[in-house]
Amino acid sequence: MNEHFFTRLENLENLHQQVLQRINEPSKDSNGVYQRYRYPVLTAQHTPLFWRYDLNYKTNPFLIERFGINAVLNAGAIKWNGKYILMPRVEGLDRKSFFAIAESPNGIDHFKFWDYPVVMPETEIPDTNIYDIRLVQHEDGWVYGLFCTERKDPNALPGDESAAIAQCGIARTKDLIKWERLADLKTHSPQQRNVVLHPEFVNGKYAFYTRPQDSFIEAGKGGGIGFGLSDTIENAVVNEEIILDRKIYHTVYELKNGQGPAPIKTKFGWLHLAHGVRNTAAGLRYVIYMFMTDLNDLTKVIHKPGGYFIAPEGDERIGDVSNVAFSNGWIADDDGSVYIYYASSDTRMHVAVSSIDKLLDYVMNNPEDGFRSAASVDTLTAIIQKNLSYLKAGKIPAGHEQH
Repeated sequence: MNEHFFTRLENLENLHQQVLQRINEPSKDSNGVYQRYRYPVLTAQHTPLFWRYDLNYKTNPFLIERFGINAVLNAGAIKWNGKYILMPRVEGLDRKSFFAIAESPNGIDHFKFWDYPVVMPETEIPDTNIYDIRLVQHEDGWVYGLFCTERKDPNALPGDESAAIAQCGIARTKDLIKWERLADLKTHSPQQRNVVLHPEFVNGKYAFYTRPQDSFIEAGKGGGIGFGLSDTIENAVVNEEIILDRKIYHTVYELKNGQGPAPIKTKFGWLHLAHGVRNTAAGLRYVIYMFMTDLNDLTKVIHKPGGYFIAPEGDERIGDVSNVAFSNGWIADDDGSVYIYYASSDTRMHVAVSSIDKLLDYVMNNPEDGFRSAASVDTLTAIIQKNLSYLKAGKIPAGHEQH
């Protein structure tokens, strides 16, 4: 018997169970809109040991990790059979990403991966890499997964091994286990990333939020969150993209922006979660922001607070691609709670918990961006004057008198 093997295996199993069984705790700080939680909900360490190791001591006597996992990030999310389901991008040490499913009983901890990764069928042009899936329960009865499929640019110059073409892959399922791959979305844009399916039909058609892009990395003159319709989903074609949320100079979304998960329908409008990117001396900075569109005209933005909604904080700023917060999944629960799942620095998954009422208050009442320093001062001055006049009048904040 190999004592070293079994001692090491026991230690690995104990450490793995500590990660899986760890109780998550609310962070001490809160901005009143959402509550962050202390621990990531999914990391590379959450993946099963039987993914990463050959557990047969005869074929792996030193218990060497055979299939290393680098990161778990950018998860689609859905409530399914009473469980909180995340479908993250799992990246191996070889840089290839694949999808897997993890479930939790409460949405904030005890996430556990299903035994096998998702088998995603390929089209006639094989995917080099797939990632960043958005899960959408559509009114047609299917659950759709829209994701980025990346392939090498066939027109790349000799020796250029980084030029790529990104398009929107589409698959659907009835059980989250067996997936039917459909044709990639066709648009007039040379590149498409961060495409999301609207959960309802629009004039009897399938509606897509797109992100037209000139090149694999740069949005170029494309940019902005687009919107378009397709007659069919089996061979989806969007002939016209209307930009509903543009890039704007000197904002958190000046370089590029894209839809996060599918929007949430409320009585006041559709709540949107999006990511914005700006350039800095230290590289690209990704943050998450929010806006609301009209219930009937999905291309009309009716509320949009200035600045970011979530940005990486503390240890979240450190990782494979530092200074990044990115979300492509949230769950609106039956009790009005909203679980916002976001990745930090392309490395791990977190959760922030809010509610429909809080998100509506934030989106509808927080000040919009005036796009000038003077406008920001005007906004802040108005808030200060209102509060100071209130305090000087000796008025007691509502409810404070109870204390």
